[in-house]
Amino acid sequence: MLPFKRFRTRDGKIVDSVLGPEMRSTGEVMGIDKDFPTAFAKSQAAAYGGMPTSGTVFISVADADKRAVILPAHRLQQLGFNLVATEGTAEILSRNGIAVTVVAKYSETQEDGAQNIVDLINDGQIDIIVNTPSGGAARADGYEIRAAAVAADKALFTTMAVLGAAVSGMDAADEGFDVRSLQEYALDREAAL
Repeated sequence: MLPFKRFRTRDGKIVDSVLGPEMRSTGEVMGIDKDFPTAFAKSQAAAYGGMPTSGTVFISVADADKRAVILPAHRLQQLGFNLVATEGTAEILSRNGIAVTVVAKYSETQEDGAQNIVDLINDGQIDIIVNTPSGGAARADGYEIRAAAVAADKALFTTMAVLGAAVSGMDAADEGFDVRSLQEYALDREAAL
């Protein structure tokens, strides 16, 4: 968990929230429990006050991640979330039976006045953002999307691994958490040995 809102460039823009491998393991909170999904949900509750349990999820992933996003997107739909995606991502989701609404990229000008994804995030219409970085022109779009997500204080997932953990954590969060001390976990471990 990093406070991206505090990090700005010299001209005042929020820095990109995509982390390199050396920073992905940096954090300020920890969740511990009987299984990974529950532990992950606890960490998110400690860091951000919990993950959204309803609303709208925006999905735009790199071509390399399009197959991997199908199962988490399907589960998000089962959990009752509405899905919106950019055209390429929406196409793969639709082909796999997932209901999704196409939304314009940041770089796409809407002659009819329709909002693009950054407008929707800024207006509070998006609750979770899934955006995996890709190259070329998509890089500028991705930066604007992630900057808007950070500024709006919305849940943002930039890798398929974290998205999978978050989706599994949503199920665990519905069941509630048991709070135990580290000493209790240590006693359980000693008893198991």
